[in-house]
Amino acid sequence: CKSVVFNETVLAIPGAPMTKTPATSRPIVVDLFAGAGGLSLGFEQAGFDVVASVEVDPVHAAVHHHNFPASVAICRSVVSLSGAQIRALADIGDRDIDAVCGGAPCQGFSTIGKRALDDPRNSLVQHFCRLVKELQPKYAVFENVRGLTMGAHKAFLHEIIETLSAGGYTVQLPYRVLNAADHGVPQDRKRLFLLAARHGQVVPDYPVKAAPVTVSDAIGDLPDADLFEALLDSDHVAAKLGPRSVYARRLRGETLDAGDFSHPRSWNPRLLTASTRTAHTELSRARFRATAPGSTEPISRFLRLDPAGVCNTLRAGTDSARGAFTSPRPIHPHLARVITVREAARLHSYPDWFRFHATKWHGFRQIGNSVPPLLARAVASQLISAMGLAPSKPTVALALGSEAALNYTMADAVRRYGLAASPIAGRIRASAYGGDAATQPQFEFDAVVVDV
Repeated sequence: CKSVVFNETVLAIPGAPMTKTPATSRPIVVDLFAGAGGLSLGFEQAGFDVVASVEVDPVHAAVHHHNFPASVAICRSVVSLSGAQIRALADIGDRDIDAVCGGAPCQGFSTIGKRALDDPRNSLVQHFCRLVKELQPKYAVFENVRGLTMGAHKAFLHEIIETLSAGGYTVQLPYRVLNAADHGVPQDRKRLFLLAARHGQVVPDYPVKAAPVTVSDAIGDLPDADLFEALLDSDHVAAKLGPRSVYARRLRGETLDAGDFSHPRSWNPRLLTASTRTAHTELSRARFRATAPGSTEPISRFLRLDPAGVCNTLRAGTDSARGAFTSPRPIHPHLARVITVREAARLHSYPDWFRFHATKWHGFRQIGNSVPPLLARAVASQLISAMGLAPSKPTVALALGSEAALNYTMADAVRRYGLAASPIAGRIRASAYGGDAATQPQFEFDAVVVDV
């Protein structure tokens, strides 16, 4: 395929000159709380173009821009961002936005007699609703933990629905919790989705279930990272893969995926990426070997994956404010080690061209915090159907961004975006499973964007 390279320029706000975003005839989406881009990729695969992503973490923002070079990455908190600013920064102008999506973190819930949206810990959800009202997209998709549907938390969920309704949207009811395993993802991961349509638009339905995929389907073709000395100090190496399942061939771009309408990427399929090795003691390896597939190793409490089953929910680690821990990773179904970032990405339905931060800590955070792309695609495809569109696959390949962005420390990313300091509590020590040592404190910061 012919490749297109987009210029990468850092712009400070306010008053920076803007470069025009590439024009698109496809429906457009703005991704709030974008992270590395699970929702972004799912929407693109469904036939949307991601014109803007908003992400407060500069390391995540840099990785998102690497994978979505035609999207404007806005490294800024939604708290101090307006719909008008998003339109200006992404050069959307007065164009009707087709969708806004996002999974706003929910850190606190109301006590009896207090509205949950008034709780400052839930301000990000409040600002999601505010930005939907200001941007007035045809559709809004809100993703979150299934805990919002349980017990007293339901009151908070009902407030979100009421707020969207008051803003001119019809929410598809009853709301649904979707399991990624029911939508072609080899992972048991349940998430709440709210689908909202602007008054006058067809309200989308929830997606139907797809054929199941197993752990073996997902990672059975990947070589053992421990066989490559280079992966002790790097996250990538040239490698041959084994026999592929249909699922694996699709993620490697070797066979047609009839439901994927994303832009092709220029990449090297002979390169095994996101596969830095993890050092285990022989005692740990012995415990892993003694653990039956589908069982939990009693000391570490790690699950050993069943090759004929699905993965347990992959979770993100914590920042230094909460202990700087790497999230427990599953044990490989056949090997005496935990899985690599690439193996986790396969279990999350990311294609092999998609890159993550080179450190295991950041890489697993980016996967564990994201919506599996195939689950996001299933939801986004329902919006395409409600709009009566027939998407087509673009033929021009996008060149991925600079690989330097995949190796940024938090300090590097802060400098890259021209921030005064990191908005994220950084990692202050390495865990037993590796990671970088970003130590930036949490401060207010100025907004910047990466323009294209």
